[in-house]
Amino acid sequence: MTSQKQKVAVVGASPNPERYSNRAVRSLVKHGHEVLPINSTVSSIEGLQTFGNLTELEGHIDTVTMYMSAERSSALADALVSLYPGRVIFNPGAENPDLCAKLEASGIETEDACTLVLLNTNQF
Repeated sequence: MTSQKQKVAVVGASPNPERYSNRAVRSLVKHGHEVLPINSTVSSIEGLQTFGNLTELEGHIDTVTMYMSAERSSALADALVSLYPGRVIFNPGAENPDLCAKLEASGIETEDACTLVLLNTNQF
C-alpha cells in the first residue's frame, strides 16, 4: 500500500461517533486523507459535507471503503464501476463476494480488510 494522501469515499458513513464508519472518517482525516462521507440522510459528518450517493462524486477516487451490508451494497455495482476507484475496501461485516467479483471483472481492485487497522498499521 501507499502512504500518499488519498481521496477516500466512505460509503455508509455515520454521524454516530460510536460507529466504526464514523471512526474511519475521523482516522482518515487524522492521517491527512481527503474524506468524502456518503450518507443520504445528513448534510455533514465530523464537519465534512456528505454526499447522497456515489454519483455525486467528481474526479478520481483512490479508495472507496464500504460500511454497509452486502444486501445494500449490491445495488451500488453500476455506480462503483462507473466511478472506477483505485480500490474498494470491504470492512468486516460488509463483505460482498458477488460485488467483489463484478468489480474485479471491471478491473477494480478489491480488498476484505478493516480500514482502521490498515490506517493504524501504515498499510492503507
